Amino acid sequence: MAYDLLRELFGLRDLVDILAVAVLIYVLIHFLVISKGYKLLRIFILVGLFWLLAEALQLKTLSWIFEKVWTLGLFAIVVVFQPEIRKALAKIGEQTKVLKLSSVEEKTIERIVRACRFMSDRQIGALIVIERYQSIDDIIEGCVYIDANVSVELLITIFYPMTPLHDGAVVIKGERIAFASCVLPLSRSADLPKKYGTRHRAALGISEESDAIAVVVSEETGEISLAVEGKLERNLDPEILRDRLTKLMGIENEGS
Repeated sequence: MAYDLLRELFGLRDLVDILAVAVLIYVLIHFLVISKGYKLLRIFILVGLFWLLAEALQLKTLSWIFEKVWTLGLFAIVVVFQPEIRKALAKIGEQTKVLKLSSVEEKTIERIVRACRFMSDRQIGALIVIERYQSIDDIIEGCVYIDANVSVELLITIFYPMTPLHDGAVVIKGERIAFASCVLPLSRSADLPKKYGTRHRAALGISEESDAIAVVVSEETGEISLAVEGKLERNLDPEILRDRLTKLMGIENEGS
């Protein structure tokens, strides 16, 4: 009899409903943890506990307030974690899209490496962003439209001191220099040493908010760095830079 009563009160639909809510909560908590949103996670847990207490004590006004706060909190997650959400959506796109890279991209990488070698030897500051699957048009600002073939001479000319376009980033799409003098979002990472300036923070920032690759040449030391997936690889020689770019662009898998 108790079993029949339980079946009437708790059916398959209720079980599915509970499991769906549990999965949703797990995904939300996991996302907050991996995105380092610990403080926000603690606030949500605290609000949730107070909300449950208000419901148990049937405090209608307080329950209504917590319900509205919870709705605003979900909206805040979307706003605060917009870069992480954008990157997650980009990764989903990567899994459903086949990228074909030809020998033209190999030549493009070779030209980028040669230009970086030249500028590194002469301590000419540079910031080169290579777009991959995800468009970065909505992230970059203040760009000058170029639309020219990638060449060693053009890259060096753009970044040569005192030229109009040297202060900013070059954006490369495929085999073309799409933009120059671009303003990139700056990383707020506390892990970046203070000796690295705006160029490195911008390179790290664009790699945090997209799947783009950023190559930096320091004008103070001539050091070459590579920013990808929110991490900065420092002090690369041109050969290592070539190997990393080739691997990141998937060229080594071509024809396999």
